[in-house]
Order: sequence, then C-alpha cells, then structure tokens
Amino acid sequence: LSFLKKMLVFQPLFFSFSPEINDSEGHPSSSHQTLKGTSKWATSLENLLEDPEGVKRFREFLKKEFSEENVLFWLACEEFKKTQGKKQMQEKAKEIYMTFLSSKASSQVNVEGQSRLSETILETPHPLMFQKLQDQIFNLMKYDSYSRFLKSDIFLNHKKSEEQEENSPEAQTAAKRASRIYNT
Repeated sequence: LSFLKKMLVFQPLFFSFSPEINDSEGHPSSSHQTLKGTSKWATSLENLLEDPEGVKRFREFLKKEFSEENVLFWLACEEFKKTQGKKQMQEKAKEIYMTFLSSKASSQVNVEGQSRLSETILETPHPLMFQKLQDQIFNLMKYDSYSRFLKSDIFLNHKKSEEQEENSPEAQTAAKRASRIYNT
C-alpha cells in the first residue's frame, strides 16, 4: 500500500499544454483565454483529472457517494504505467490487484466479471495490463459520477468561491496592474 498512500497526496499525472492564441500583434486573444479551475473541470473529466485540486474535490465527492475507490484505482493505474523494472512492476501490480480487484480487496472496484484479471497474470506484468479495467472505471466515472459531481454542493461551492475571489477588489487591482504592465 505504500505507493497507493503516496498517491493520496496526488501529484499531477498529466501536464496539460494549452498554447495561447495570439492576435495579430502577439497579445493573447480574449476570445481564447485559457480556462482555469472549475470552468476547466466542467469541460471534461480528463481536464478535472489533470488538476490536483480537481482530483481532491472529486475524491471528496466520491467519498460521500461511497465510490472513491474508482478514482483511486484510475490514479493507481496511471502511476503503474510509469513503473520501471520488472520487480517494481510486479510489486505494484500485486498491490493494485489486492487493493482493487481481488475478491478480498479492501477497496474493490466494480468491473465486469469477465474483465477481472487472474492472479497468475501478475507474474508477467506490463504497463498496460490494467488498461481495459481502467477504461471501464473511467467510463463509469465519466457517465455516472462526473455529471453528478458537476451538480454537487462541493463543485458549486468551489465555483462560487473562485468567482468571489476573481471579483474581489484585490484581484481586480492585480488585474489592472497586470494590464497596465502588459499594454505598455
């Protein structure tokens, strides 16, 4: 469980790159501003999972729904894909199996019976060995939990908090200063 515990302090698994669209003078185009926070989370589950704060809030929501194991399994699979070395891969594969997939798993995920892995496959692990199961869990979250999350108090309160922060006098003053510096 050691690597799973480390994952609880989620580090971004993806680094999103969104190139800015510039106008003819090289200034960022106002019609293509980069979305942040809840606005970005609301565009897709993928965007939510790229943001550590988004993952934190989604986990909080899933915990209340008694399905936090889904996102933890998905994150564990993403981390597993980066594992180097056969011995490490075997250890992590067994840990994922025992935590999420075995009939005695402490945080068993709900995957189709025929998709379950046999314990024998753990002897010859490979980076994508959990991909089919991970995709099932991703789709379960995407078409079930994610839409409810976007309507939840957790999401809506965070969104409201962001909006209040953006509209605060301090934020407006900082934006004006940045605008003056940028336009000189």
